[in-house]
Amino acid sequence: MTEQVVVLGSGYAGAGAIRSLEDALHGEADVTWISDVDYHLVLHESHRCIRDPSVQEKITIPVEEIMGDATTFMQGEVASVDTDERVVHLDGGEDVAYDYLLVGIGSRTAFFGIEGLEEHAHTLKGLDDALGIHEDIGRASREATRTDPAEVVIGGAGLSGIQTAGEIAEYRDDQGAPLSITLVEGLDEIFPGNDDSVQTALRKRLEERDVSIMTGEFIGKVDEETVYIGEDTELDYDVLVWTGGITGRDAVRDMDVDKDERNYRLKAGQTFQTDDGRVFAIGDAALIDQNGNDPAPPTAQAAWQAAEVVGENIVRAIRNEPLKRWRFEDKGTVISVGEDAVAHDVYVVPFKDTFGGLPARTLKKAIAARWIRDVAGTGRAASAWSDM
Repeated sequence: MTEQVVVLGSGYAGAGAIRSLEDALHGEADVTWISDVDYHLVLHESHRCIRDPSVQEKITIPVEEIMGDATTFMQGEVASVDTDERVVHLDGGEDVAYDYLLVGIGSRTAFFGIEGLEEHAHTLKGLDDALGIHEDIGRASREATRTDPAEVVIGGAGLSGIQTAGEIAEYRDDQGAPLSITLVEGLDEIFPGNDDSVQTALRKRLEERDVSIMTGEFIGKVDEETVYIGEDTELDYDVLVWTGGITGRDAVRDMDVDKDERNYRLKAGQTFQTDDGRVFAIGDAALIDQNGNDPAPPTAQAAWQAAEVVGENIVRAIRNEPLKRWRFEDKGTVISVGEDAVAHDVYVVPFKDTFGGLPARTLKKAIAARWIRDVAGTGRAASAWSDM
């Protein structure tokens, strides 16, 4: 009987895994791909839609352009997974049986128990989120004046928070919108945990775009009008965006596999297998061991790299062959700040670990175009180039 392989999620992990699975399989298994949306979103460019919603046409790739004829796609929300029965339960009541399962459903935003935050803040985990931010800043700016601008507060100054602030600043300047933008980070510097050179470069570009930066105190509470920071600071807001962290999805919370007790992301070895040999996990949904060091980071880059290997490993498992061990290779970081960008540890410009300008902007475009080409072909990548 033909083995049944089920892949959950259409993000970088899921879409990339479908391609690597199809490359490695030779009629040895049936593949079912399940996602709550019928497209792949180039998530690290989704912030572009905050400024210009038309960009969505370039960064949403229909699943039909990614998968081959041998793969079956099902659109649905995963409700739970029964590892004893090897069944994926969907919200609509459908059940999908599997012999091997790849969990690549990503993550959801973590709110860390901060009172009022989830109820009042936008997040940036999908296309609808970016479009919602666009609508809200448009509404707020129409109700504001030059002397009384709308207040936009962005919580979390990691990659998503910085890129969101940059896009809103570009929207403000393009539209002549009366917006005041504040980026709040609880730790002492933006882009925490990274080198001083890239932190300084990012801060400089944000401040040149009139983004106010507050660091060193955490958001403690939010109500419908005010963000309360530290002991004494209160920021009134018209639009609030939260980009402060990730946690696992509810669908995997009760899966009978080893997971982190706090965020229930699935623990996987360097082969991507969990402690259930029939279940593999990659991307934000997983904590992938790196030979005793910190797990692989929850980044697009790591998901891309893992997806290239996991398909082959699932096929090797079907064949009872030894699995490949994967180790993340950090190839550097490129971050957009509106129309500008900052690159770090990429080693394109000689003797500079951090650089901006045209080289960084071109590199940012090239990274997005390469991924789009890999999953959907050269034509789609070329058409997306100008909007990246």
